[in-house]
Amino acid sequence: MTETLIAFGGNLSNPKVTFRIALDELCERGFHLRRRSGLWRSPAWPPGSDQPDYLNAVVQGHFESNAKDLLKLLQSIENRHGRIRSVPNAARTLDLDILTFGDDVLKTEELEVPHPRMLERAFVLIPASELQSKWLRYVQRLPQADIEATRYAGPW
Repeated sequence: MTETLIAFGGNLSNPKVTFRIALDELCERGFHLRRRSGLWRSPAWPPGSDQPDYLNAVVQGHFESNAKDLLKLLQSIENRHGRIRSVPNAARTLDLDILTFGDDVLKTEELEVPHPRMLERAFVLIPASELQSKWLRYVQRLPQADIEATRYAGPW
């Protein structure tokens, strides 16, 4: 089994409830939850997009198969929860991203691990740092405005 970090995001419907259900589905299909961050609220991107704020979280656990299988599983869960891939940065019911998969470094058309933009995103790094302190040094490198815009929204 491989230790992995997975980011949860969403800004349509009821993300908190969707996250809970999606995590249950993930755990029923080979993911073994170790820890989960709190929920964090952040503004939609790009600024001025007139979308609702996002709710974000990160989970840490182990997966029984490989990164490609995990990606397929995450996408099937997203699809079951009404994820529509229309245009980049569109509002969504659920977004699940593999942040890390053990020490693997992968770059294919479908998957890049570690996640290529995770070090630029306060809404990913702040919840990840709740689970693993090594991410704190990257949080400190982010623009202060991004850090301040990412607000704790409570437990799941």
